[in-house]
Amino acid sequence: MIPAFMDILTSTFGPFGPILAFGAFGALLITLTLPFILVKKKDPFDRINQRQIKTSDTVKAKNSDVSLRHKQTGPNLEKFASFLEPQDLEEFSKRKMILLQAGYRGKDAVRNFHFFQFLLGILGVIIGGAYTLFLSTETDMVMQLLKGGAPAFIGYYLPIYWVNRRKAAREAELESGFPDSLDLMLVCIEAGQSLDQTIQRVGTELKHSYPHLSDEYLIVANEMRAGKEKSTVLKDFSERTGVPDIKSFVTVLVQSATFGTSIGASLRVYSAEMRDKRIMRVEEKANKLPTKMTLCTMMFTVPPLMVLLVGPSVYQIMQVF
Repeated sequence: MIPAFMDILTSTFGPFGPILAFGAFGALLITLTLPFILVKKKDPFDRINQRQIKTSDTVKAKNSDVSLRHKQTGPNLEKFASFLEPQDLEEFSKRKMILLQAGYRGKDAVRNFHFFQFLLGILGVIIGGAYTLFLSTETDMVMQLLKGGAPAFIGYYLPIYWVNRRKAAREAELESGFPDSLDLMLVCIEAGQSLDQTIQRVGTELKHSYPHLSDEYLIVANEMRAGKEKSTVLKDFSERTGVPDIKSFVTVLVQSATFGTSIGASLRVYSAEMRDKRIMRVEEKANKLPTKMTLCTMMFTVPPLMVLLVGPSVYQIMQVF
């Protein structure tokens, strides 16, 4: 029975047919066993912990819209931390910072990111193996391996693409809303509010127009309210955002606090520079538009125009000959 099955695989998929079949079967078994492995049994002490959490949750600040701690979401992957998280501290810190700048602030963000990479890679292997075994008519072994490995490659790099796109979109929103937040902050400072109250008010006011920037301001306000040093909070704020304008703004605030200069005067000068910079950014995009439109004009306007102008003459010449 087994030799006959091997002969069928070899005659259908070539000399590597049995290897592909066993690989697909192994990936299928791994996928089927993952849900049973990831399920964590309930600990009897969890009831006590839940009571303590409920008791502590009753004491909260009324104005805190963003919590400093984030609840764990997704599957429980603590037992696979050594496998899913990078063991190199520098690489782990780099990946964690990229996820922070993309808006994923949970403590298990790195672990979940690598888990989704592994899961989508396994699904890609299954899809590629199924396509190669049952749907592909390619006889070349190299092409079969390329077509079968393409879904696994796409599935593995899809989380990286998603995080980079989310990071770029978030940075664009922060960069766009930052000058408006500086104007509002300047108004609050000149009205007599402290820096802590100003940041809290700005974060509350920007909640609907720029939600990501509002979250960052509220995190800063909550950390300051918790007693963390202001310079450290501001530096963490600049690292989380990854926007050069915010890094410069943090430097201005830290220097103002160090040398004892007026924060209102510094904010007035810096907010004017940010408004001018936003106008220059818009003008730069407007000046790039004609260059970008040139290629579209050449591709979609010139060929139809040439057909309309030269087509009748070409038709008459063809009728003559």
